[in-house]
Amino acid sequence: MKTCAVIPVYNHGGTVGAVAAKLRAQGLPVLLVDDGSETATAAQLDALAGQEGIQLLRLPNNQGKGAAVIAGMRRAAEQGYTHGLQIDADGQHDALDASRFVAAAEAAPTALICGCPVYDESVPRARLYGRYATHIWVWINTLSFAVRDSMCGFRIYPLATTLPQLAHASMGRRMDFDTEIAVRLVWAGVPVVNQPTRVHYPVGGISHFRVWRDNVLISAMHTRLFFGMLLRSPILLARKLRSPG
Repeated sequence: MKTCAVIPVYNHGGTVGAVAAKLRAQGLPVLLVDDGSETATAAQLDALAGQEGIQLLRLPNNQGKGAAVIAGMRRAAEQGYTHGLQIDADGQHDALDASRFVAAAEAAPTALICGCPVYDESVPRARLYGRYATHIWVWINTLSFAVRDSMCGFRIYPLATTLPQLAHASMGRRMDFDTEIAVRLVWAGVPVVNQPTRVHYPVGGISHFRVWRDNVLISAMHTRLFFGMLLRSPILLARKLRSPG
């Protein structure tokens, strides 16, 4: 098992260095994916890429978080890695938990190791409550409670089973990506391990969530997945009967 950390970056120059340093301190190689960042962040990424164990993949223009993760996972596979650890660049996730994620993946190498947030008092209440609509749709669209939180961007993918799912033309490329790939992996029979991890919202943190655009994309994704679930429901129900939960 060889794991590479993949960090999608879009103008997170003030935080990505600390995230990368924490991952490197745990022995993880790091792949930064520059999703069309502005000049200042691009220069910071160039400097980071000069450090041992850190490399940079630069996309020609901003394509969205999902597109950046997809590009990073494909590059990791090309380099011989078997697993990709996805983590956000904004410092929300406790990067020091990465070793626990890797240990979980080593214990279950075919599984999606999916971060399950443990929030502190910094979490905006509207965002916390708003996540439950997506949770409910994911439970409907997988006919299971396998994924406890599909929106957490801290996870480890087994690349052998994830890469075929990334080939879907309809796969979300922006904020809809995290949820859609989790659902598609459950459909594909990939087991899920929910790994608790601390989440903190830094004061003045940068969010690239665009309320109208991203909510429309997420709504369209849930609709698309619902009809996909209907087509797959006999298989999903048969699987559930064999292994309840």
